[in-house]
Formats: sequence, C-alpha cells, structure tokens
Amino acid sequence: MAYLGNAARTKEVLAKYNMSAKKKFGQNFLIDSHVLEGIVEAAGVTDDDLVLEIGPGIGSLTQYLAEAAGKVVAVEIDKTLLPVLADTLSEYDNVTVINEDILKVDLDEIVSENGGRPIKVVANLPYYITTPIIMKLFESRARIESITVMVQKEVADRMAAGPGGKDYGSLSLAVGYYAKAVTVMDVPPSSFIPQPNVGSAVVNLSRYTEPRVKVQDEKRLFEIVRTAFNQRRKTLSNSLSNNPSLGVSRQEVADAFLKMGVDEKARGEILTLEQFAELSDILQR
Repeated sequence: MAYLGNAARTKEVLAKYNMSAKKKFGQNFLIDSHVLEGIVEAAGVTDDDLVLEIGPGIGSLTQYLAEAAGKVVAVEIDKTLLPVLADTLSEYDNVTVINEDILKVDLDEIVSENGGRPIKVVANLPYYITTPIIMKLFESRARIESITVMVQKEVADRMAAGPGGKDYGSLSLAVGYYAKAVTVMDVPPSSFIPQPNVGSAVVNLSRYTEPRVKVQDEKRLFEIVRTAFNQRRKTLSNSLSNNPSLGVSRQEVADAFLKMGVDEKARGEILTLEQFAELSDILQR
C-alpha cells in the first residue's frame, strides 16, 4: 500500500485525476507522515473505535485512521473527490464515505447505524468553517467521546485559552463548557500542499460526560458570553445592558456584580466560565 503522507505520492494522485486544491472548500492536503501519525496517536484511536472523519480530501489521514480504527465514516462535501477516495481507500473494507455537508449530517444516525458506539471525531478542518463545525459537534448531543482536529494555530490558542489573556473569548468558553482542550502539536505550513499562509495546530478536545457548569438556561449563558466579547473594550455592564435581547438594566447588572463580588467596571475577559454561569443565573431571576 502506497501511503499518501508525502509530497510525491500526493502530487501523483492529484495529477492522475487532474485535480488541484479548491479554495472554496478550504482544501490543503497533508503531506507529512509524522503529523498524520501524531493526529491518530493524539486521538487515541484503537481497533474498537468508530471514527468520524470530516473532510477526508484524497484520503491521506483516512488511510492512517483505517489502519488503526475498527470503523471509519468519512464525510466529504466535494463530490469530485469521491472517485479519488474510492481509489486511495480501495484496500480498506472498514471505511464508508458519505458525500454530504457535515453541518447537515445526522450524527445520531451514524451512531445508531454502528451499534451505538460513541464517536471519536478526527479531522483536518477547513479553516473558514472551523467554529461552526466544532459547535455543531458539541450542540448535537450525539455520543461524541473526543474531537481531535487540525485547525489554524490562532484558533487552537483561542480554544485552549484561560481567563485574562488576549486569546480568551467566547470560543474558549464555548469549548470549555463541553470539553477539556489540549494543544497537541504545532504544524508548519510546509506540511501541506498547497501551503497555507498561517501556521496550524492539532487540538484534542476530550468531552466531559456532563457540561462543566450547571446553568438554568444554556442559551442565555452563551448569549451573555457572546455579548461580553462582541466589543472587548467595553465594560461588561455596558455591553450587557445595551443588548436588548437580554432585557437587563445597568442597575440589575451592577447588583449581580455586587452579589458576585466582581468589580462593576470588569470586562468579560476576566470572568471564568463558572462566573459567567453564576451571572446568567442571577440575571435570569
């Protein structure tokens, strides 16, 4: 079996099918076998696992996953890649390719069709749609055990950031609500064809069995979080009281801060997830 995790073999396959990477799908093909092996290792894939791969491309990572996993379901939006995948994955009988937009896929159906096994998601994600995909995976409530993804380095930093730093924001809090984020490795542009303009990183999101905090109204919590970081230079009390959809006055926010022991001039980046949950519940009442 000729693995695709190198430049020569990748170029050979692309030439065979007269193909190039499509910008509209954010395609960059991995050509570094060490990175491909590292992703599979970071995901902890074993032969008992059901793996969902998003955007298999020409099958570079899929080959490594198929070697390690019990079953791989690969969701590819670009139908022109289907004959390529049929070719590069022809030796594997444990891979199913679905031609669909991952944002429209019923994840519960994939779980039920594969004996109810929880999913390990592994992907080299298109940078332009990383956050919607991550949030779809979490919000679906499907049985997802972990998510191991290659993303833009800047996004990886935001996912794993804690309070007080410049990278801390609504994505940090949304991810932290559902999972523990650990950056596994940095990946240079030279690991791809074509080379992206930015560095990348592999992040492992290990899902909590229950969300990290309990809150009366999850949607309201995330509305407060989004409002807090929409205009980072504003104080939190200004941002919240100026959002009509929250329906809270400046005085109500000030009273909530007093109850929590938080400075009324505080900005969103100093509050922990637990404090945002407490604030949401106080303002709910």
